[in-house]
Amino acid sequence: MNTDILIIGSGAAGLTAALQLAQKYQVTVLAKGALSDGATAWAQGGIAAVLEPGDTFESHIEDTMVAGGGLNNRETVEFVVENAPEAIRRLAELGVPFNLDGPDDGDWHLTREGGHSHRRIVHVDDATGWAVQQALETAAKANPNITLVPDMVAIDLIVGRHQERFSTSGRVHGVYALNRTSGKVEAFTARATILATGGAGRTYLYSTAPRGATGDGIAMAWRAGCRVSNMEMMQFHPTCLYNLEVKNFLITEAVRGEGGILKNPKTGHRYMPDYDERAELAPRDIVARANDAEIKRDGLDFVHLDISHKDPEFVKGHFPNIYDKLIGLGIDITTQPIPVVPAQHYTCGGVLVDLDGRTDAPGLYAAGEVTQSGLHGANRLASNSLLECFVFGDACAAHIDAHWDTLPPPPPIRGWDESRVTDSDEEVVIAQCWREIRQFMWNFVGIVRTTKRLERAKHRIDLLRREVEDYYSHFRVTPDLIELRNLVEVADLIIRSALSRHESRGLHYTLDYPAMLPKATDTVLVP
Repeated sequence: MNTDILIIGSGAAGLTAALQLAQKYQVTVLAKGALSDGATAWAQGGIAAVLEPGDTFESHIEDTMVAGGGLNNRETVEFVVENAPEAIRRLAELGVPFNLDGPDDGDWHLTREGGHSHRRIVHVDDATGWAVQQALETAAKANPNITLVPDMVAIDLIVGRHQERFSTSGRVHGVYALNRTSGKVEAFTARATILATGGAGRTYLYSTAPRGATGDGIAMAWRAGCRVSNMEMMQFHPTCLYNLEVKNFLITEAVRGEGGILKNPKTGHRYMPDYDERAELAPRDIVARANDAEIKRDGLDFVHLDISHKDPEFVKGHFPNIYDKLIGLGIDITTQPIPVVPAQHYTCGGVLVDLDGRTDAPGLYAAGEVTQSGLHGANRLASNSLLECFVFGDACAAHIDAHWDTLPPPPPIRGWDESRVTDSDEEVVIAQCWREIRQFMWNFVGIVRTTKRLERAKHRIDLLRREVEDYYSHFRVTPDLIELRNLVEVADLIIRSALSRHESRGLHYTLDYPAMLPKATDTVLVP
């Protein structure tokens, strides 16, 4: 299938770009599963923007830089922060029903989250991402220039070696993707391709990320010749619900922003002031390490997040979805503490892009969690993630439109070759490898690291890579095999990046190098 612009990913970044480009071009959007299955719909907290009297761009920029351990690119931070209010206004025009404090449009109800010096988080109760996803999807479905294609699992970007006449140009012409319904691999070609595939959270045993967050875009871009950066900066959210039946349920940062406190369940002691003067409003890396330390020191299964001292109607009004979910599990958050543990939450590193969303590969753009744009640095500030999707989705669209005449139409592309492979009779290998990666990544490349643990992880990933490459070369692709191949790739990138950073900065905390070096330097891996 040929189209003007191909977008891989149907979340906030992908649909933002699609809606802008569809004013002039034919756009095809591929979703790995259902359109709403990505991380956008899971985002509870909100979107950060300077909207409160007395708040300033400079303050938001400074908060972002401080949280990011100085590893951020200041030009990128300024670009995103200064474009944030306009992004909010456009979402409101699309029909996102942001909470208001007054009767007029723009009377935003603003909440505060860890690391922010002001109230600047616009939200839709505690389900902002779902509201944003629905508004973007509704607009995309109504646009005749946008074709939405669910259940397409991207395998590899189409580059020069896939042309009928072999080329070494490095230009990307689209993607090969597996149709889940037919089981056939299809080629999608375009003059420009945008990666909006999200992060790599499922590399870890415990994660708040959706099932499909297997680092596909990062792995595909790496194989296509793009540099990746800061993959060691993997954010762990401090407060994921601890429950043996319900996995991956996030307790939003805003619970702490509205007065929730963390306590040791054994002693009842409120411990965050012992770790940081900002207490529960410290950045996520600090709170996650504090929770991890309390759990390990006292042999706990979890710690307590308690907001039961606040007025019950206030709690239910601010967190209706969390309240309803936990009531169903027998926990009344207006009278009881919430058992929580840290879990992987966000991939701060990724494919290197510039302010136009361009990657190293001509014709390939990227936006959102798949990228390392320079916004997040060593630790993402709360509620800057959705914001990055909107601003960079727009940036990709603007650059493609401005340079349309320089983008060549795709050349003839070879079809997918299955002549030398067979159906697998050993799918147990995939499940075993998947479990093994997630387990040793959690144990050896987690919240607190050591060189010895990282070397053990590297040894294991090298063995697994050989096994998976052998398996991939002999059997037809399946969704699970495609994801496993990408998991191996991104796990290796994370481990290599972590081994190369000889300091503790932001999310990368190693007992062997506890000090922070005077100069902040990005980790950049080159294919």
